[in-house]
This record gives sequence, C-alpha cells and structure tokens, in this order.
Amino acid sequence: MSEKRAELLLACVIIARSTSFVFNKLGLGTMTAFNLLAVRFLLAFALLALVFCRKLRHVGRRTLLRGALLGGLFFLIMSGEMFSLRTVDSGTVSLLENMAILFVPLLESAISRRLPRPATLLSAAVALVGVALLTSAGGAFRVGVGECIALCTALVYACAIITTDRLSHRDDALVLGILQVGFLGFYALIGALLFESPRLPQTGSEWGIVLMLAIVCTGFGYTLQPVAQSHTSAQRVSLFCALSPMFAAIFGALLLKEKITVWSGLGMLLILGSILLPHFLKGDKRHDIQDGSV
Repeated sequence: MSEKRAELLLACVIIARSTSFVFNKLGLGTMTAFNLLAVRFLLAFALLALVFCRKLRHVGRRTLLRGALLGGLFFLIMSGEMFSLRTVDSGTVSLLENMAILFVPLLESAISRRLPRPATLLSAAVALVGVALLTSAGGAFRVGVGECIALCTALVYACAIITTDRLSHRDDALVLGILQVGFLGFYALIGALLFESPRLPQTGSEWGIVLMLAIVCTGFGYTLQPVAQSHTSAQRVSLFCALSPMFAAIFGALLLKEKITVWSGLGMLLILGSILLPHFLKGDKRHDIQDGSV
C-alpha cells in the first residue's frame, strides 16, 4: 500500500471512529458503560473472525500478546471516553482526547532523549489556551471530573498510537487489529461482570446503536488503524486525528443538539490550530507533529 493510500484510509478510519462519540453517548442513555463496550467489541470481533478466519488460524503467541497489549491500552481509552461522556459533550470529549496530538511528539522526544522542537512547545502553549477556553463556562475557567478523565485518556491514547506504530511493523497489521478488538471486548466483559449487570440490547434502537458501533466504528475504524499505521509514522497519524474532534462536534450538533458557544468554538479553533501549526512550520511531512477511539 502506498503512503497516499494509507493516509486516505487513515482519514476514513478516523472519521468513522469520530461517529462513536455520538453513538456512545446515545447508548449510555439506556446501557451501562462496560456492558455497551463488551457487546460492541465482542460482536465486532465475531464478525471479523468469521470473515478473516483463515488469517487467524495460525496466530503466534507473540502476536497474541501484542494484540492483548493493544487491546488493553484501547480498553483504558474507551473506558475513559465512556465515563467522560456522561458529563461532557461529545465534541468536547473528542477534542480533549485528541490532545494526544501534542503528547505523541513529547513522548517521542522523551523516548529518544531529545528536546522537543520549538514548534512543539509553541503548539502546546496554543493548545493549553484552547483547552482553557473549551472548558470554560461563560468565560469562567472550569475543569470538571469529565474533562480531567478525557485529558488523562489523551495521554493513554498517545501511548497507544506510539505502541501501535512499533507493533504494526512487526506483525500482520490486520490480524493485530482484529485481536485488539477481541481483547478489548474481553476486558470490557470482565468489567461488566465485576461492576455491572451484563445484558444484550433489548430494543430496536439499542441494537441499531450497537450495530453501528460494531460495524462502522469498530469493524472498520479500530481494525484498520494498524493497517494504515503500518505505512506511515506515529506523528503523521496524530496529525490526521485532528479530523476526529471536528467531525465529532459536527455530529454532536446535528444529532444530539449540542451547542457550540463562542468560547468553545474559539477553543476548538485554537486546539485545531495547534494541531496543524507544526505541519506548516516544517515542510517535511514525514517528521511533522500531529495527533485518535473511539
């Protein structure tokens, strides 16, 4: 796969996953968090295993462990996303979660033991101002529990992007993506058994939401991200994740009637500007800084 095709696939994957913020919020109206995650990801895994059964017949132990690791990271991400969606608008959660755009280059700098580029620090400063405006109410700075969870989720998301970048070059990326989905569903099922009362969807609307999440957001979105990442860099991936908050905010406004205030709108512009700033300050796109669910 060429780099351009990989980036086109990545853009489609991220847009598909951005719809999950809206459908998760709708699903949480009648279903519990771990229960919804378990049904969504286990159903997606069953469908994927049925379609790609030949690829899964000879999975090695190391590949299985790598899938378990990625599934665990994305389980933490999805859990944080679900709990923050209980109190925060879907567009805001997506924007805060995709602060991973800034965390990816900072973590990469720490791993390589090199100081971040000035463009990275400038982007971080712009993003912090954007977050302050986004989490304000009528101009008064406010950070609630939901916003804090979303920011912590962004840090885990950055770790997941970097880990996926490392592992997707060592294994069959499609197999890794399928295993990641299966393990995420398994972890969510354990959470549901321990803390909730597991059940299947019981109404037509619940099944519609779960099927949308399982087929579009998970079967397409989660599974194919490792495939796209195997042909590009982690920092390039983080830039494309800027698409997620934009579309999540649009879908939230259209389907959930969520309001975009002047302050939150300005915050969105600043955060998106911080995401794209390093891309314009440095010509070589292979070394740009950029930003990722659910």
